[in-house]
Amino acid sequence: MANESTTSTLDDLISPLVAEALFVASERSVMRNLVRNYTMPKQSGKVLQVPIYATVSAAAVSEATDLSNTAISTSKADLTVSEVGIMTTLTDMALNVSESDVVRDLGKLFGEAIAKKIDTDLTALFDGFSTEVGDGTTAFSAAEIFKAVAQLRKSGVPDNDLACVVHPLVAYDLKSGLTNTFANPNSGLGNDALRSGYVGTIAGVPVYETSNIADSSGNNPGTTGDYKGAVFHKDALGLALLQDLKIETQRDASIRGTEVVATAVYGVGELHDSYGVECNHDSSIQ
Repeated sequence: MANESTTSTLDDLISPLVAEALFVASERSVMRNLVRNYTMPKQSGKVLQVPIYATVSAAAVSEATDLSNTAISTSKADLTVSEVGIMTTLTDMALNVSESDVVRDLGKLFGEAIAKKIDTDLTALFDGFSTEVGDGTTAFSAAEIFKAVAQLRKSGVPDNDLACVVHPLVAYDLKSGLTNTFANPNSGLGNDALRSGYVGTIAGVPVYETSNIADSSGNNPGTTGDYKGAVFHKDALGLALLQDLKIETQRDASIRGTEVVATAVYGVGELHDSYGVECNHDSSIQ
């Protein structure tokens, strides 16, 4: 029989599907590159223990005087991995008659789904930071970023590898303030925000937007207008990856199609509470 879609012919399509999904997952995930990443070897269990060293202090010492011993203690953060996944059935009919590139479309959908799940799990940790700026009733502004950075530096957090992540509706108010309500832009950041919507770096911190942040009631997409972003150091949060995005297929002859399954195995958690500041603000346009 001619033009038959068999397992062997579909296998040729899986490689570009995986490549597209991995590319989209990497491009669409804002948070993944902003936190500390760990790769877990197989057969290592489901929990990654990250040792946390307490800060120690040096003291002045007189000449020819013995130093006293300082005990070094550690705590730990546990990152427990679990599976996430998505499945669809690619029928022979859809593959053979579709005018679009079905493989590329599936790769894009799977990549976006996994990226959104990773980002959502990581941004949900913002609410766990003990230090907070804003109370959920005021709009976000550049001053709030400076406040958050001041809190981090007061705690001795390194000023490199910092990032600010907020919801786009919250970022609107930040851009509005930088551009004088989008009418009379200030120099530098205001011009960039007005022309392209890009905020840039404020107080030495790059500002990122992602819609993968639930509102104060846990809704995503949000409905309340209150969103909890954060200014944080890379070591504030951790992502343990046991298995990156993997795509497998299984032929289902009775339905004349092939099941396409995408999974990833990872865990997220807070590493250093003092390395992050929650930004709890209310959008003026929701």
